[in-house]
This record gives sequence, C-alpha cells and structure tokens, in this order.
Amino acid sequence: MPLDGGAPLLCAGITMYSPLKYFGLAEPGKHVGIVGLGGLGHVGVKFAKAFGAKVTVISTSPSKKDEALKQFGADSFLVSRDHDQMQAAMGTFDGIIDTVSSVHAISPLIDLLKSHGKLIMVGAPDKPLELPVYPLLMGTRKLVAGSAIGGMKETQEMIDFAAKHNITAEIEVISMDYVNTAMKRLAKNDIRYRFVIDVGNTLAATKP
Repeated sequence: MPLDGGAPLLCAGITMYSPLKYFGLAEPGKHVGIVGLGGLGHVGVKFAKAFGAKVTVISTSPSKKDEALKQFGADSFLVSRDHDQMQAAMGTFDGIIDTVSSVHAISPLIDLLKSHGKLIMVGAPDKPLELPVYPLLMGTRKLVAGSAIGGMKETQEMIDFAAKHNITAEIEVISMDYVNTAMKRLAKNDIRYRFVIDVGNTLAATKP
C-alpha cells in the first residue's frame, strides 16, 4: 500500500470502517447512507462498496454528485435540501453514517431509516444537535449512536482489508513549509480530500 494514500486511513479509514463492522452494515445488500462527501465520507463510500453494500451519498451540495457516482462508485446521490428526494427515500436505509461536523438537522436522516435502522454519528459539531424523540418512538427501534476510531487490532484489520481491495484516500501531498497555507485552505474547505505532509522529502530538502 502506498504510504501517502494509506496514511489517512489510520484516522479517516478506521473511523468509517469500525461503525460499518460493529453495527452490522458491512454485509452485501445492505443499504448504507454516507452523509457528507469529505475526508471521512469519500473513504466511507469506498469501504461500504467493498463490503458489497448499496451506497447512497447524502449531501447538501448537488455539485458533488458526479464525484460520488463516477469517481467513488456510489450507487445513488441524495440532495438533503431537496424535500421531494428525501420524501421518496424515507424508510429505505439500513444504516446511515453521518460525517458532518457542522450543526445540522438529524430528524430528516432518522426518517430515512428502515425499522431497526441505525444512524451513526462520526462527525463532531461544535454545538449540540437537536435529537427529536418522536421519530425514534414511531420508527420501530431506530437507533442513534456515536463512534470514534478503533483499537490496534481493528485498525490492522482495516489496513489489511484496504490493501486487499485497493482502498486509499484521495490526497494532496504537501511539504512542511506549505502547512500554514494548507490550514487556511482547510478553513475554507478547499481540499479534495486530505492533505498529507511529505516529511521525509521536506527534511531532505532542508539539509545543508
């Protein structure tokens, strides 16, 4: 596995792999939603597809549709701001992994779940989200849960799986002296999809 494309898997990769496995979504034929097509989301699409799931990317940005379908192989794309699309998809997902770290409504996502469906939160909004109870009560044992990364054993399992299925992160390799600029670009969401710092070549270039 290439070290540059593999490096983000030690964070983004295990963050998506672990809930897919733990919550029973890593099975062929499951309908899995990935909310957000960023650093976490694009890796999640790759893993879910490798597990044999039907994958739908859920996004506020219609402009990401081609990337989701053509570049990453998602089966469908759902614009979360489109009421008609969301209505048509209600009750069709076995599980949804929400990677979004900004404040957003999760009630519409709960409505997308089948009975016994699971909404797994892996994003980290800086303010509390509103969790509506009524859709959970009426949704026949729907579950909202959270997941972080994973332990060493599961991370090794993830790396082995990624190597077998040729899964790497989409990256932009930068030198150490570009880090400040990269941070500014991150603040503007100007990255597809992960920065990777080439420390070795940076150090070699600075030797007298």
